[in-house]
Amino acid sequence: MSDPFFAVNSVQAGYGDVRVLWDISVSIQRGEIGCIVGSNGAGKTTLLNTISGLVKPTAGSIKLDGVELANAPSDVVLGAGIAHVPEGRRLFKGLSVEDNLMLGAYLRDDLQDIRNDLAFVYDLFPILKERSRQDAVTMSGGEQQMCAIGRGIMSRPRLLMIDELSLGLAPRLVDRLSEALLEINKTGLTILLVEQDVMTAFEIADHAFVIETGRVSMSGTTEDLGADPRIRESYMGI
Repeated sequence: MSDPFFAVNSVQAGYGDVRVLWDISVSIQRGEIGCIVGSNGAGKTTLLNTISGLVKPTAGSIKLDGVELANAPSDVVLGAGIAHVPEGRRLFKGLSVEDNLMLGAYLRDDLQDIRNDLAFVYDLFPILKERSRQDAVTMSGGEQQMCAIGRGIMSRPRLLMIDELSLGLAPRLVDRLSEALLEINKTGLTILLVEQDVMTAFEIADHAFVIETGRVSMSGTTEDLGADPRIRESYMGI
C-alpha cells in the first residue's frame, strides 16, 4: 500500500513544560476528507497548530506528500500546500471581505489563477461577492466562517485544515458550510476537519480519529465509528 498523502506520526507537542499531544498519529489519503473529533481540551487545536508550525513538536514526523514539515516555519508549511482555517475565524478588522480573501494569496504571483480562485470562492459563497467591500468582521458568524474558508482556498492549498467548522453557528448555516466543503472536496482538495460536533463531522468525512487527553483513542471509517456504541454514547448522546 502506498504512503498516505498526509501523515502525522508519533508527534509530541505542548506549551513549555506542559505536554498536550502524546505520540499522535493521523493520516489521510489524497482527495479524502478526514476528521478529528473529541471533547474540549483533548488537544485537537494544538494538533492543527503543530501541523501549521505555530507550535513546535518535540518529537515525531509531519509529512505532506512525502515532504517533512515538522518544525518548519508557518510560511514554509503554507508554501508547501497546507492552509489552516483557525478556530474563531480570525478575520482582519478594518479590511474588506475581498481584502481578507486576497490575503490568503499573499505568497502567490499567478495573477490569472488568483482571479480564477476568487471567482470560485464567490461562486461557492455568493454572499461574499455581495459584501466584498464590507468590513469582514461586521458580517454574521456564518458569513465570517465562509470568508475564512475562502481565504484558505485562496492560497490554493493541497490540504485544507478547518478548526471547529460549526462553532457558534445555527444548524442551517452548518448544513450550508458542510455542503460547501463537499463541493470543495469534489475539486480534489484534501480536507482535515476538526470538529466537536461528531454527528456533523461524520456526515462530511470519510475517516475519523478520536482524540482523548492528547492521544488517539480510536480511528476508522466514519461509518464504522458512527455505529460503535462507545462513540454513540460518549459523543452523540444516543
